[in-house]
Amino acid sequence: MRSALPAVFAILVASLCSAAESTHNRYKWYDADGNLHYSDALPAEAVKYGYELVSPQGVIIKHVDRAKSAEERVAAKAELAKTQAAKEAAENRVHTDQQMVAAYPTEDDLKHAQRQQSEMLELNLNSARISLQSQEKSLAELLGHAADLDSTNKAVPPELAKRIGTMRKQVEDQRAYIARKEAERDQTVAHFDDELAHYRAVKSGAGTNRR
Repeated sequence: MRSALPAVFAILVASLCSAAESTHNRYKWYDADGNLHYSDALPAEAVKYGYELVSPQGVIIKHVDRAKSAEERVAAKAELAKTQAAKEAAENRVHTDQQMVAAYPTEDDLKHAQRQQSEMLELNLNSARISLQSQEKSLAELLGHAADLDSTNKAVPPELAKRIGTMRKQVEDQRAYIARKEAERDQTVAHFDDELAHYRAVKSGAGTNRR
């Protein structure tokens, strides 16, 4: 009878150990070769390749993906920034559309605003052209004066030459300015049809989905 006690004791200890093992969560993970492991502590290899925290009943409590490389972290950050930018752009479009509809309750209101914008652009251009004509006239007078001096074999004074250079630069700058403004006007007017089409889409409820 006494000889059976050690065996009974060993069975009890094994049962207690088994019960103890079944009362705490464990880590489930695969190594680089795809071999499955369970462990009580979280090894560095599990962090590297990813792991799951499993309950005693075998239920997955937590899933952790493998650690990302530096390149993957950079790519993930860039993708997140791209997604955020797209979200902000979409929100801005909705806000802009709402402002447009509030500013122009009807299609005629928008068309009227477009006509006013076109007229203002043309008015500014005409003013710039008038200024250019005045500058060209002044330049022509200065050049004429220099030509008269030259025809009588007289030297052109440095001050006159300087004024001619300054006026010539002003004329060139003004011509470039007018060319830019004409291009801006043409681009703005060309956009009117697209703006009107989008306005109609927004009013019909489809405009906020544009890209």
